[in-house]
Amino acid sequence: MLLRASFFVQKAYSPPLGNEDGSAQTGGLVIVNQQQKEALHELRAKGQSYTKISELLCISENTIQSYCRRNKLGGVVSPGSEPAIGLFCKMCGAPLKQTQGKKPRQYCSDQCRMLWWNSHPEMVERRVVKSITCQNCGKKFDSYGKRIRKYCSLDCYRQSKAVGI
Repeated sequence: MLLRASFFVQKAYSPPLGNEDGSAQTGGLVIVNQQQKEALHELRAKGQSYTKISELLCISENTIQSYCRRNKLGGVVSPGSEPAIGLFCKMCGAPLKQTQGKKPRQYCSDQCRMLWWNSHPEMVERRVVKSITCQNCGKKFDSYGKRIRKYCSLDCYRQSKAVGI
């Protein structure tokens, strides 16, 4: 366990465009030195939350969030944790990049999405299913949706029209 860091935080009363010492400035608080940055990177790599890091480093949670977002440290997952649902494509198993604030991706491409749904037709939720008898061959088939069908297939439809000619 890390000990409480004895880093100091400066209040920036007039936000300059850049700091002379190369430290990152976010809002009213400053991440003062390289040692704090390294500790922050290490804690995020271990999967620590913004709240826990802000308590350990004595820096505002918003400052930690801003710094992590700017330095692409927002999606770091703890190495010992189970893989979260939605990290891999349902069809091919390729890793997925999730965008925060958007609906989670389940497939790496449209091709994988269509392949998965075509191979799992039982998973499709059909709201209204009607059992109908084909007017040409007499076979029973299921139809769904508003459209009323008379034939089980396009072949039966063509056969019924060809007989009348």
